Amino acid sequence: MLNVPSVDINPEGVSLGVFETERLVLRWMTADDAQFILKLVNEPSFLSFIGDKSVRNHADAVQYIQNGPVASYKRFGFGLYLVELKETRVPIGMCGLVKRDLLPDVDIGFAFLPAFWSKGYAFEAAAAVKAYGKDVLGISRLVAITNPDNESSIRLLEKIGLRFEGMIRLSEDSSEVRLFASEI
Repeated sequence: MLNVPSVDINPEGVSLGVFETERLVLRWMTADDAQFILKLVNEPSFLSFIGDKSVRNHADAVQYIQNGPVASYKRFGFGLYLVELKETRVPIGMCGLVKRDLLPDVDIGFAFLPAFWSKGYAFEAAAAVKAYGKDVLGISRLVAITNPDNESSIRLLEKIGLRFEGMIRLSEDSSEVRLFASEI
């Protein structure tokens, strides 16, 4: 299912972290992905279940990519990957690994445009990211957080083998979220 990894290098000498599944390509984001990210992070479902990232225009999207995924690639060697359809290279979402200061373990996260829901893409990408984390990065425990009423994400996390551990707060003033985890 997972061809890991064909490592591509961009002109700045940075690995683009590309890997593929049967139907998808997962790769590191660049500023060239700003228009897609602007659309994705402003979807009503993203705003409701993940939160407002204050990305309102192209420049904000470039900054989001640089300060989030790209900074993570440089610091940890992983981050959120852009997910594209293999045949057309059309971007459909993001899925990857995040290291939050507030959690001791690496966190898997994902978001897809609604037009690509219920087609198995999120499962395919999340399963590939989990395998990549274990087989390539040597991660032994993977966690995820989700809004308590995000039933689709909860089902996906359970389908890739994560189990509910409890409710947590990421900060004193934040709402509780569900914590899922798995030894991998």
